[in-house]
Amino acid sequence: MSNQKTTHSNDTTQMTLFPLEEVEDVKKSNPRNLAPTFKDYDNRQIQWIYDIESLIPEHHVARVIDEMVEAIPDEQLFSYYVGGGRAAYHPKMMLKIILFGYSQKVYSCRGIETLVRENIPAMWLAAMQQPDFRTINEFRHVRMKDLMDELFETMILKLIDEKYITFENYFLDGTKIEANANKYSFVWRKSTENFEAKLREKIAETLQYIQELSEQEMANNHQICEQNLEEVAKQIKEKVEELTEKMEEETDITMRKELRKERTVWKRTFKLIRENYLPRLERYNEYKKQLGDRNSFSKTDKDATFMRMKEDHMKNGQLKPGYNVQMATENQFILFYSIHQRPSDTRCFIPHMEKLAKSGLPMPKTVIADAGYGSEENYLYAVGEDKEPRFDFLIPYGTYVKEQTRKYKNDMKNARNWEYRELDDCFICPNGRKVPFKNYRNAKNASGYGQSYKVYECEDCTDCPLKPQCTKAKDNRQVHWNPIFEEMKAKAKAALECDDKAAIYSKRKNEVESVFGHIKGNRSFRRFSLRGLDKVHVEFGIVAIAHNLLKVASLRKPLSAKNQKYTKSRGEKRHIFLLSICFSGLIRQPLFLLIMDTAIHQST
Repeated sequence: MSNQKTTHSNDTTQMTLFPLEEVEDVKKSNPRNLAPTFKDYDNRQIQWIYDIESLIPEHHVARVIDEMVEAIPDEQLFSYYVGGGRAAYHPKMMLKIILFGYSQKVYSCRGIETLVRENIPAMWLAAMQQPDFRTINEFRHVRMKDLMDELFETMILKLIDEKYITFENYFLDGTKIEANANKYSFVWRKSTENFEAKLREKIAETLQYIQELSEQEMANNHQICEQNLEEVAKQIKEKVEELTEKMEEETDITMRKELRKERTVWKRTFKLIRENYLPRLERYNEYKKQLGDRNSFSKTDKDATFMRMKEDHMKNGQLKPGYNVQMATENQFILFYSIHQRPSDTRCFIPHMEKLAKSGLPMPKTVIADAGYGSEENYLYAVGEDKEPRFDFLIPYGTYVKEQTRKYKNDMKNARNWEYRELDDCFICPNGRKVPFKNYRNAKNASGYGQSYKVYECEDCTDCPLKPQCTKAKDNRQVHWNPIFEEMKAKAKAALECDDKAAIYSKRKNEVESVFGHIKGNRSFRRFSLRGLDKVHVEFGIVAIAHNLLKVASLRKPLSAKNQKYTKSRGEKRHIFLLSICFSGLIRQPLFLLIMDTAIHQST
């Protein structure tokens, strides 16, 4: 407050922002003594807006949302309402305000409620109606749960009709988005199995102790399950009641003490079974049922799986509960999406394509994806059972880039660099020795898919000087060759080396990666607000539709005034540059003047 000065008038103190000396200096610097002029301003004056729509720009995203939602038939939306009761808000109005909220990076229902009350485009979309956050939340996770797939398909078909997309090139990739769950309330499969095994051991010891106490034959320890344990608990309860009756009938104090001690032992055992063993067994069974084929889940969102995220703020590789979002794009429009609980993209390919085939959308001509999808089962799915391809694919396998290096091509331990004799069905190792076929071998990969290998083994590697460089095995060198996978890899490699298809594959990063960057970076959608697989599917569907509508709005928006001004200034500078050349010694050349005049007219 060093440049503030206090003025006193009529016993009142007034704080001035600038000292009077500075104000007088400003007046002296204005020799004309002109009075300042301002536009009329009075925010207390009553104002009336006749048409709120006139305040919204022509190419605003709110107008695109209004147009797209109005194109949906009313019957399609009304079919999800039972009827009767109090009049509900119109589903088109609810759809518009939710889509507009997500397009403005407002993902909470309370935030959308605030938009409807304060934001002019949102007020126009809502027709000045003001649903509260509970109504918005109920519509989002209840009404849209059944409506989302049909709504998304309707939007995509409209984009196809308007020639924004063609479904020819299907750029597929996945990203992990964090779930709305506690990072520390986790359940792991291995821990559950270990705890259950230890609990079974304690149950067996307890039953053995009960056998010794009662001197009766109990159930076999190896056949213990929940039903047997329940029967044991009932027998113990009957035993406790029997001892209680004997105590009441007994008059001798010494005998009563003995009966009380015996009853205490049985009651302690009964409490251990009822309050410890049986609840823990039930809890472990629920955990295994919830896990399914997963290795983990979160207690606060049981559908979320712990995955490794790129957004690792602690830099310690911490796993977070999340969902694997598989998404396909074309011209940076989201064509289709699916939500998965598996961290690996490889195992999500076939379920994603199967879901697309069951939808009302057309199947793509070419699927483009990265090496994370290049597996034998995925290639065979694309080729089809009858060797008629379901779709063409541009998917490299895991070692495709590595095989292009000079080091890989000169590596002697790599059997692909060896000579192969088809008639003898054998390889020739770098030392000139035969590696003939030995037998077949069937194995399963990490995802449980069965693969068939041909095993080749060298005749004798005992005194081979190249053995340390060829293999680390103590016995002879073996080669495990998968003919089906090798055939699929050769087909994928031939497609990627085609010039036209290679040009298509080069667009993959610009296509799908930029959409992920827009959603997670520009739109700040890095964490789901809803819980559960179905609700997460609905929420990302809203994000995808909002992204597509924003893309349509950006394509419809004409060149901005700033860009037009920049283009005009560039043209003027170009004219000045050309004229400066004319006056720099070439002005006397008629032919040059004619060329310059023609260039200036063409540029204008």
